[in-house]
Amino acid sequence: MTSGRYAIGLARAFGGAILFGIPLLMTMEMWSLGFSMGRGRLLLLLTFTLLVLVGLSYFSGFEKTFSLKEDVMDALAAFGVGVITSAALLMVLAAISLEMTWGEIVGRVALQSVPAGIGAMLGRKQLGAGQDMDAEEERKREAGYGGELFLMLAGALFLAFNMAPTEEMILIAFQMTPWHGLALGVLSITLLHVFVYSIGFSGQESPPEGGSFLSTFLHFTLTGYAIALLVSLYVLWTFGRTDGVSLAEIANMLVVLGFPASLGAATARLVV
Repeated sequence: MTSGRYAIGLARAFGGAILFGIPLLMTMEMWSLGFSMGRGRLLLLLTFTLLVLVGLSYFSGFEKTFSLKEDVMDALAAFGVGVITSAALLMVLAAISLEMTWGEIVGRVALQSVPAGIGAMLGRKQLGAGQDMDAEEERKREAGYGGELFLMLAGALFLAFNMAPTEEMILIAFQMTPWHGLALGVLSITLLHVFVYSIGFSGQESPPEGGSFLSTFLHFTLTGYAIALLVSLYVLWTFGRTDGVSLAEIANMLVVLGFPASLGAATARLVV
C-alpha cells in the first residue's frame, strides 16, 4: 500500500473510532469502571479485543492484508488509533485530567479503547467508497462456517459492550419476571433468524444450499444466540456484574444483554 492510501486508511480509522466510540466515551458508568474494575480483567479484555481485531483485519481491516503478520500489525495499528482517539476525546470532555492518578487515567483510556479500536478497524469499510468489497465477500465465503461464527462473535461483543456498563441494563433485569425473560429470549432468537435470513439486507447470509429450515436454525440461529449469551456472560463478568449475584439474577441479566448481543450477531455481516 502506498503512503497516500495508508494515510487515507488511517484517517478513516480515526473517523471510525470516533463514530463507534463516542456513545461510551460520553457514558459516566464507563468512566467509573475504568477506575474501579480489576486490572487483571481489564488486561484480559484488552488481549481478547486484540485477538478479535486480528480476525476483523482479515475480513475488513482499514488496509488490505495478505498474511497473519499483516493482520496482527493492522490490529495493533487499529488499537493504537483507538487509544489515541479515546485519550484525546476524554481529555476534551474533561473525563480525564492531569490531577487524576495515572492508574485512573490509564484505566479509563484503556477501557474506552475497546469500542474505539473496533471502530477504527471497521472505518475503512464504513467510511470508504466501497473498494475491494468483492474481495472481502470472497474472504467471507472462503472462511466458511467458522468465519460466520467469528463475525457473529464480533458483532455480539460490540453491542454487548455498549450496553453492559449502563445501570439501565441492571434495572431492566431486576424488574423482569421469568415470563418476561422467556419472551425476550424467544424474541431475540426470532429476530436473529429473521434479520439474517429473511429480510434481504445487503450482505446477509443465504441458507446453506440444500439445508432444511431445522438444520439452518440449529447451525446458525441457535448457535449464534449461544455465542451472544457467552459473549454477554464474559462482558458481565469483566465489568463485575456477576460478582456476589444469584444465578437467577445472572440469568435475567444474560437474557437482557443477550438481546442487543443477538442483534449484533445477526447484523455483523452488514457492518464487517
